Amino acid sequence: MAEKSKKPQKLRARLPRGLEDRAPAAIAATRQMVEKIREVYERYGFEPVETPAMEYTDALGKFLPDQDRPNEGVFSFQDDDEQWISLRYDLTAPLARYVAENFDALPKPYRSYRFGYVFRNEKPGPGRFRQFMQFDADTVGSASPAADAEMCMMAADTMEALGIPRGSYVVKVNNRKVLDGVRDALGIADDGQWLTVMRAIDKLDRLGISGVQQLLGDGRKDESGDFTKGAGLKVPDIALVVGAIEPGAQPDARLRDSKIGQEGRDELDAIGKLVAASGYGSDQIVIDPSVVRGLEYYTGPVYEVELTLETKDEKGRPVRFGSVGGGGRYDGLVSRFRGEPVPATGFSIGVSRLQAALTMLGKLDTRADFGPVVVTVFDRDRVADYQKMVAQLRNANIRAELYLGNPKNMGNQLKYADRRNSPCVIIQGSDEKARGEIQIKDLIDGAKAAAAIASNQEWRETRPAQFSCAEGDIVAKVREVLARHDVKWG
Repeated sequence: MAEKSKKPQKLRARLPRGLEDRAPAAIAATRQMVEKIREVYERYGFEPVETPAMEYTDALGKFLPDQDRPNEGVFSFQDDDEQWISLRYDLTAPLARYVAENFDALPKPYRSYRFGYVFRNEKPGPGRFRQFMQFDADTVGSASPAADAEMCMMAADTMEALGIPRGSYVVKVNNRKVLDGVRDALGIADDGQWLTVMRAIDKLDRLGISGVQQLLGDGRKDESGDFTKGAGLKVPDIALVVGAIEPGAQPDARLRDSKIGQEGRDELDAIGKLVAASGYGSDQIVIDPSVVRGLEYYTGPVYEVELTLETKDEKGRPVRFGSVGGGGRYDGLVSRFRGEPVPATGFSIGVSRLQAALTMLGKLDTRADFGPVVVTVFDRDRVADYQKMVAQLRNANIRAELYLGNPKNMGNQLKYADRRNSPCVIIQGSDEKARGEIQIKDLIDGAKAAAAIASNQEWRETRPAQFSCAEGDIVAKVREVLARHDVKWG
């Protein structure tokens, strides 16, 4: 007996972990956000630039390939010339390469913005994706604190342009040099111990001073009973750190002996004066010595934009969004390519994270855009006539499409238009053609009217929101329907 042939297995459609598909409503909301951010950045004099999604791995700077494969953190492959290439993990490192490569042709300071997706080869989790969008602005070639102050002011203006009221966000500013001064005063040589100190400082908002003190000392046991080993500092050294990060605390005398620490404090004073002179208050921009951000990356001022208001998620649980953007001075990135000092500072908005926050706060219109006007096919032998109507509408800058499915059933065509969120459909049978007319069905009014109609028979008899007009008036009458419902695209 012949062996029964096996059925070929269907390929299972599945999305890789840490990625998401995006529907028209989400894309439209992103477009709204990006346009508002772009307007602010351009008002500050920044110009657009685009760099590729891939770079030579060594140009990215933070993650380098080992002998066999790249380290964790980036998605990489080896080209046929044995060079390692990686997907960008941020927008700053590619900019540094671009500026270095085009240094002589660019005006200095060079002010640019760019936005796009970045990629992280990290373990995905709730709200943690492997691909997400950022929107950056950078000034390369200026060491002035005014360049840093401008980033902070632009961050504040961007939040308000996006509908976040004053008092519901704060731009926090610190300086890497101040924290380096703390390290000098403590005499910490071990990088691992210093990282533990920084992580403890970073938890000030969540754990308060008491929790930070425990993490600076022997360690802390959380509510679940898990123990986090601390930095192992002695009591006087813990007091020094607390005095450096707690607003209003008396700083330890040892901090005054650090030259780099004093440089950082002077730069923060200059930034504070500049933003105050421009009319920005402490409810918008504040010096906060507890801000710890990308310390292996930044060389001077660092800033973080935090949403301070609380809301509730879909299950009614309280949510505080925290950081939605930040940046700082990175004087070493371009210098790696040039072999000479090239000061730079920049600011980045996490578009994907901020969009989630604005959506939850009701600051973004997440409704799907209206679809096109659909011209139905009543008689399949007259497709050219219907296509001509579509062309008329398109030539008048009205979104329109010809129904391209099986035209046998008019009901299916109307269902299709409903699913496309079309504002209206055009119908022309042989009777209408003979009279030189078309039928326009207003789907928005029709849906409202249909809700009040008790039976299918009544619906067929009344044909709610459907009217006739001369074929030559198609553009004018469709515009009337669109205007009645304030239909706008883009």
